[in-house]
Amino acid sequence: MQSKTFYRVVVYSVLVLAALLFLAPMYVMLVTSFKDADQIRAGNLMSLPTSMNWDSWQQAWSQACTGVDCRGLKPYFWNSVRMAVPAVLISTGWGAINGYVLSMWKFRGSDLLFGFLLFGVFMPFQVVLLPMSQVLGYLNLSSSIGGLIMVHCLAGMAGTTLFFRNYYTAIPHELVNAARLDGAGFWRIFWRIVIPMSTPILMVTLIWQFTNIWNDFLFGVAFSGADSKPITVGLNNMANTTSSVKNYNVDMAAAVIAGLPTMLVYILAGQYFVKGLTAGAVKG
Repeated sequence: MQSKTFYRVVVYSVLVLAALLFLAPMYVMLVTSFKDADQIRAGNLMSLPTSMNWDSWQQAWSQACTGVDCRGLKPYFWNSVRMAVPAVLISTGWGAINGYVLSMWKFRGSDLLFGFLLFGVFMPFQVVLLPMSQVLGYLNLSSSIGGLIMVHCLAGMAGTTLFFRNYYTAIPHELVNAARLDGAGFWRIFWRIVIPMSTPILMVTLIWQFTNIWNDFLFGVAFSGADSKPITVGLNNMANTTSSVKNYNVDMAAAVIAGLPTMLVYILAGQYFVKGLTAGAVKG
């Protein structure tokens, strides 16, 4: 009994130490964002601020940049919202339909088609930058929010299809066959039977897609225009702006603002993400 208690204390101590090391950068970002310039120069990274200074947060949100673009993160933040919300919903719905078809309405060559779709999961996105830019030009969607939505929907289709297809293969096909015998068609089965059973995988896909799209920098910097840049590009521009004095507190506040939506998503819906990942892992 004593040996088990000792090993448990050791394991928990290691986990706590690892958590503290992992959270240390976040702590430094937060405390630095509340310091003024004098506190940053006089103190150390781990010291607490002598007073809560919200000026750096205000500057990061609305007026931080001192170069050509002085708009702060506010317009970039709302660009990301307008891009991420429809892209997440469309790519998730698209993947649900693809997974439904490839698992329950199989046709000749469906497995081969699914195999080709899997290439999109492992393919580096850098190889599609040039052809995608040409396609966006043909469709008059270059440098627009609509173009970014289209790009993220296409980029996320392979992953969302994989999630839903693997989840739907665990659903008893007897339910679908019984519904067919009762006269239910393709869409009625999808909306009345499949979707109500898809809550776990829906939450996984929504969280996964939102995180990937919100944090994306490659597509944002390659396909956005002056008025459609997402928050990751705005944060990069702010951190690299030329200034005689480097405002580390403003940069740290901006970094926290940029990462706050994804942190809130995982805090509020993280339990559903874990449940969705483990759903169907044990049968019987």
